[in-house]
Amino acid sequence: MSIRPVKRVDQSRPTMEGAGVRLRRAFGFGDTSDFDPFLMMDDFRGDRPEDYQAGFPWHPHRGIETITYVLAGAVDHGDSLGNRGKLGAGDVQWMTAGSGIMHQEMPTGDAKGRMHGFQLWANLPAKLKMTKPRYQDVPATAIPEVADDDGTKVRVICGDFWGKTGPVDGVAAEPRYLDVTVPAGKRKRLKVEDFRQAFAYIFEGSADFSDASAPFGVLREAEVNGEETLVRDRVGNRSLVVFGAGDEISVQAGEEGVRFLLVSGRPLREPIAWHGPIVMNTQDQIRQAMMDLRDGSFIKR
Repeated sequence: MSIRPVKRVDQSRPTMEGAGVRLRRAFGFGDTSDFDPFLMMDDFRGDRPEDYQAGFPWHPHRGIETITYVLAGAVDHGDSLGNRGKLGAGDVQWMTAGSGIMHQEMPTGDAKGRMHGFQLWANLPAKLKMTKPRYQDVPATAIPEVADDDGTKVRVICGDFWGKTGPVDGVAAEPRYLDVTVPAGKRKRLKVEDFRQAFAYIFEGSADFSDASAPFGVLREAEVNGEETLVRDRVGNRSLVVFGAGDEISVQAGEEGVRFLLVSGRPLREPIAWHGPIVMNTQDQIRQAMMDLRDGSFIKR
C-alpha cells in the first residue's frame, strides 16, 4: 500500500453567488484538472441570515451533476419540470442536470440562524451531457454510517466504503463521497484506489494529512516548553487538501479531532467548455445552449 502525498493545501476563497449569497469557494472554474471529474465545490456555511437568505433564484444547468449536502438549516428547491422539495440537516440531493434544467435553491436558517452545507459539481462525460435530468433526494436517515474501534466515523453518501454502500447510485465517474470524523490524536489510513483523483476538505478541527515518514512541506523550528524543536503545521477549517497518486491517505487528527469531506472519482480527461452553470465539451455546444435558452428550447421534454 502506498500513502498518497499531499500535492498542495489551499484555503477556500470568499465569493458571492446567486442573488448575493456569501460563501467560500474551495475550487472551481479555470483549470480544474487536479479535481477531474469534479468541477467546483462551494462551502456555504453561514451564521447570519443576511449572508444567505437571498438564495439562488432561477438559473440554468446543463452537462453536469450538482451535489448538495446540508449540515444545518434547510434548502427549498424547485425546477422548471415541476419538481419541488426541501433538504434538511444531514440530507443530500444529487441532481443530474443532463440536457438542461432551470433550477432554484432558497436557503433558510435553523433556530440559531445557521445555514451550513456544501455544493459540489461533478462533470458528466460527453456521452451523457444530454441525458435526461433526474434527482436523487436522500434523507439523512438513509445515509449509512460506519465506525471503527478507535472512534473514527464515516458517513457514506456515495460509493462503497468499509462494507457499506451509499444510497446515491448510477452516477458517472464512480465517485465516492464520504463525511469522515477522526477522534482527537488518532492516526488513520483510509483507502482511496489508485485510479481515483482525490481531495479532502476540512470543516471542523485540524489534522496532518502527511505520512509520518514523509511530512507535507518542510518541518519548521518552534519553541515548545522553552526548547527549540521541529513541528509540523496542521491544516484546519476551510482547508482544501489535494492528494497525489497512491492507494491510501493518512490522517493524524489534532487535539480537537477533525471532520472532513473525502471525495474521489475516476477522471474523465475530456475537454471542458465553461459558461457558468453550463459545462460542455466545446464552445459550439456552449453557443447552442445559449441559443436554446433564448428560443425557449433549453428544456427538453
